[in-house]
Amino acid sequence: MSEAIQPAEIRQSGPRELEIRWSDEHTSVYDVVLLRRACRCALCIDEWTGAQILQPEQVSEDVRPERVDLVGRYAISINWSDAHSSGIYTFDYLRKLDPSLTEGEAGEET
Repeated sequence: MSEAIQPAEIRQSGPRELEIRWSDEHTSVYDVVLLRRACRCALCIDEWTGAQILQPEQVSEDVRPERVDLVGRYAISINWSDAHSSGIYTFDYLRKLDPSLTEGEAGEET
């Protein structure tokens, strides 16, 4: 993904959907529960082994983003309704998680 691609708009588009409209006019729609389960912070993924600490069943089906903030020009942070707030989702990672993009379109993860 080009470094110039940034979120142009981030909004909750439904009870379980977070929508990002990107500066390249592509729109990504994420299931918020799956997005929460995809967190790669040190509380969710062992930073030494890469093993998953967070088990999917530990994330409630009713979890929701309460606040989304930009982190510099490369990521967003999400404060979740389950009090989790340490994860940073890079723009590259978010594009990779977008099921509507093929791997070639999503770009490489940083």
